[in-house]
Amino acid sequence: MKKAIGYLRVSTAEQGRDDRYGLEAQKEAITKYAYANGYVIVEWAKDVISGVKEKRPAFDEIVFGNDVKNPPYEAVIVYKSDRIARDIKLFFYFLFMLGKKNVQLVSATENFDEADPTVHAQMALMIFCAEQERRNIEMRTRAGRAVKSAKGGYAGGRPPFGYKTVRGVLTIDEVEAPIVKMIFEMRDVHGFTFDAISEYLNDQRTPTRSGKAWSRGIVFNIYTNKKFYEGYYKYGDMQDWVLGEHEAIL
Repeated sequence: MKKAIGYLRVSTAEQGRDDRYGLEAQKEAITKYAYANGYVIVEWAKDVISGVKEKRPAFDEIVFGNDVKNPPYEAVIVYKSDRIARDIKLFFYFLFMLGKKNVQLVSATENFDEADPTVHAQMALMIFCAEQERRNIEMRTRAGRAVKSAKGGYAGGRPPFGYKTVRGVLTIDEVEAPIVKMIFEMRDVHGFTFDAISEYLNDQRTPTRSGKAWSRGIVFNIYTNKKFYEGYYKYGDMQDWVLGEHEAIL
């Protein structure tokens, strides 16, 4: 029996549970392929990370962790080639590094024949299609967010200090909102500098979202987002301020 590592990857924890290409579905397909083709899975490796990220802990351990030729396995079996990467350059870099260790990359669903001289061209085509699919999804996502934000709706991302999301809707955070009001009052009414405001908040042990100390920069970023706290919204640099759907703090 030939020895192999089964490698699983999903982009998010939610996909790991629910996606039709989730972790269990991938593992089942790899297990069936290994049994039918004379492989025994000696180890499973799993990453929950985007296919465009260069660093992925579990796969990096396979490629770089035991940096010797002829490790105690002959192949890495994946569900599909795009589980390795959705970027052509990154995919072939990993393929090259596996090749240096005499480790074969095997796809459980694409049936690439290593004896076929066109196998790398076939792989390149599959990864190119995956890469284009990813780019199309990103474009549709950005377009959808732009349309939503143009109407004042929350388009995603980390909520500004003073707000939280409840089922995708921006809602005032009852703990953070009074701090926002205090910052604006100290600055606009009493003329405090940003440094003085941060010092006061630290002296009062006022919590930040990250748990770190208040700084001039944190206070400045809150203060310069005044339009948002007044109930207006914009998505990045893609539009002008419009009346938002969220409740104003100021």
